[in-house]
Amino acid sequence: MFYLKLGLGTLLAGIGWLAIVFLGGFYGWWMAPVVAPGDAEGFIEYATRRLDGENPGNSALVVIDSGRIIHEHYSDSPDPINRDTVFATASMSKWFAAYGVMTLVADGRLDLDAPVSNFLTRWQLPPGEFDNGQVTVRRLLSHTAGFSDGLGFGDYGADEELPSLEASLSRPRASSNREVSIAVTAQPGAGFEYSGGGYLLLELIVEEVSGQRFADYMGESVFDPLGMSRSGYGYLAADENHAGSYDREGEPAPIYQYASRAATAFVTSAGDLTRFVLAQLPYAQPRGPLDDAWIKAMREPHAQTLGIDIWGLGTILYAPTAGGDFVFGHDGANDPAINTAARINPDTGDAIIVLVTGHPSLATNIGSDWVLWQTGYPDALASDAVMASMVLPGVAGLLLVLLGSLWLGYRLSCPNPVTLPLTTIKDG
Repeated sequence: MFYLKLGLGTLLAGIGWLAIVFLGGFYGWWMAPVVAPGDAEGFIEYATRRLDGENPGNSALVVIDSGRIIHEHYSDSPDPINRDTVFATASMSKWFAAYGVMTLVADGRLDLDAPVSNFLTRWQLPPGEFDNGQVTVRRLLSHTAGFSDGLGFGDYGADEELPSLEASLSRPRASSNREVSIAVTAQPGAGFEYSGGGYLLLELIVEEVSGQRFADYMGESVFDPLGMSRSGYGYLAADENHAGSYDREGEPAPIYQYASRAATAFVTSAGDLTRFVLAQLPYAQPRGPLDDAWIKAMREPHAQTLGIDIWGLGTILYAPTAGGDFVFGHDGANDPAINTAARINPDTGDAIIVLVTGHPSLATNIGSDWVLWQTGYPDALASDAVMASMVLPGVAGLLLVLLGSLWLGYRLSCPNPVTLPLTTIKDG
């Protein structure tokens, strides 16, 4: 019975320690920033070294401190890159689409909480088990509308004709080549599930409500007011100053078209993206189409994973800030090796922008390191690093629990040591 109780206690202690390690991992207890907090020059050196050493393609880096650009870095091979060079942004496109949607909301032309069917005439969600009437703009923006498509839009070659918006909604081309349906397959509002299809539907809503093509509305209502002259939804290769497409070995790769402008087809330069990022700051000048209240509303939590806030209205919530806000922005990734990242700390006015072609995750990795350096909390997209950080404290703690249990078992099971009378010692 004694050993049974000891074994049960050891098991419970081990489970308790692993629970502490797991919880602490998501608070960054086992992670250390790449440079000391506040050492902006050190972080810039770290980021540029990684870009130059790990990306065989093209890249751009912009670092902002207290609302001021303090560093820009552009790769010098294989192509000449500058602040006006346009890059593909992949899923970062969703951030801009959400911003455009919110301009319609701010103007009173679109209701965040009305059924999206109220705004649609050219296409409707297919009927199914769940109530399509509960699909709202708010839920589409926050990936909580009950869609499970997981798009991932597939590539179209330079010579292919892109399908109409309605045709793409009815039969989208997925990057995985699997059959995908844009439909409600779970209870709307019940949880988070990433959906490129939801943003394709938002693209249609913008066109229906504005009466303009999506690209035209975004140009007139978002890009032009912000002076973003190097941004839009045109074919990347048609621009003379473009970053191209490179695979992981640094070999030139095809430049593709994409059927969903809102979800994945946005192209921009580091200079234009900097203008957009700066316009998210409360003291930014010039002020963008959305005022501070609407920008803040876009980073209010609407979706969680494991109880952690991860998504707003079109923005990723990377980590909490000291002031009770969130580091926010968006990333993008696409084949063969496109990766983009932008993160903003509204407490400090600090931000980072990384654009990459030639490495599938380097921009996100650097952005995640920046978040940990800024806040002390791990980035929402750094789950692999968080899990890896748990291994050493988890194993070390389990060993200590086991050794402690063995020591306790030995002490309690051994007979008391024999104590000889003092007179016996003297007589001896």
